Amino acid sequence: MPKLVISTVGTSLLTNQIEFGFDPDAWEHQLLETVNASEQDIQTYHSEMQSVLEKLRTRAVRTLETNDIVQRRAASAELNGIYGLYRDDLTQSGDDAHLLIATDTAQGQITSVILENFLRQQGLGNTSILTADDLSISSSRTFSQGIAKLLPTLQETIQQYRDSKYQVCFNLVGGFKALQGFFNVIGMFYADEMIYIFEGSNELISIPKLPVKIDSEQVEPYKVPLAMMNAGEIRVSWEAAKKVPPEWVDEIDQEMILSTWGQLVWNQSKNSLLQGDNLLDLPKLVYEPTFKRDYKNQTDNSLRIDLQETLAKVSQILHLKQDGIGALKQDGGIQYSQYNALIDHFRVSRGLRVSCKVLDGGRLSLRYYGTHDYVQGNEGVR
Repeated sequence: MPKLVISTVGTSLLTNQIEFGFDPDAWEHQLLETVNASEQDIQTYHSEMQSVLEKLRTRAVRTLETNDIVQRRAASAELNGIYGLYRDDLTQSGDDAHLLIATDTAQGQITSVILENFLRQQGLGNTSILTADDLSISSSRTFSQGIAKLLPTLQETIQQYRDSKYQVCFNLVGGFKALQGFFNVIGMFYADEMIYIFEGSNELISIPKLPVKIDSEQVEPYKVPLAMMNAGEIRVSWEAAKKVPPEWVDEIDQEMILSTWGQLVWNQSKNSLLQGDNLLDLPKLVYEPTFKRDYKNQTDNSLRIDLQETLAKVSQILHLKQDGIGALKQDGGIQYSQYNALIDHFRVSRGLRVSCKVLDGGRLSLRYYGTHDYVQGNEGVR
């Protein structure tokens, strides 16, 4: 069975190129000082580092161009894990895919691009880089927010490969400690195995998938604000938001979003919470009996989940924006528009629609749910 190998990427490939006793002593300190600097930061505030990074990049490429596997493994912690996985023979990779998790920094991007190019040259053509805006270890807050941005894409990617019968392997030999720590945790939910290298040797350690599961009953009391935060930010002042466990959220000014752990908890529990017979009790939304009937008649659980997530997005916009209806009309995913002077509608997914009517206080009365023809027919607007 092919594998999706997800490798956390650090900067060992660059730092290992410093020749102590020959290179300036300041290089190691300068690399550490600018480890969280973006490419723009380097150009603007640390221009002296551009030539240093280029020299180390060139050396790293040359080191990997040798045919000495021992040198390659010594140069890069990430490759040490990958070579360990294939017992020093990358031709055993077969149809495996490789995903490199990189920070959104100059050093992180340089290192990950070198590794991506090297793996492709070695015949591992299905290799790519995944990062998120502002992902760095500059502070716990920045790291948490960057990971929260990364997690949905990571989860979607893993699911796509699982659907294609791939096993998922987390290679946690390289990468920053914060990145490794986070992937240690999420690996309990997403990975079939996690690999490490035994300290002081090239011996591979493999930890198999553990039977870890989020208890959705513990999440159920907070499902409404969590569903809305999954769609976007909500107001800190909202009473329902104040009840959410603090480690599941991040507060920015007067707004609240899902934290890294909140996103993980929600991703692991949302399917069971959103596919039941009961609709979320979302603010600003009123469910007419006809709408409740249409929802209960939907037997495809994936479509039930799609609908509930769309309703959470609609509620989140109405909850946050002063002109909520106007904001819905501007949202390209919702595609909110009028049928006639009284009845409006918006898009869900896969050709399905919801008809609605604007009430006082910026609320929406939801009337029918189904195919475009079904909704139009019941509203008499064909």
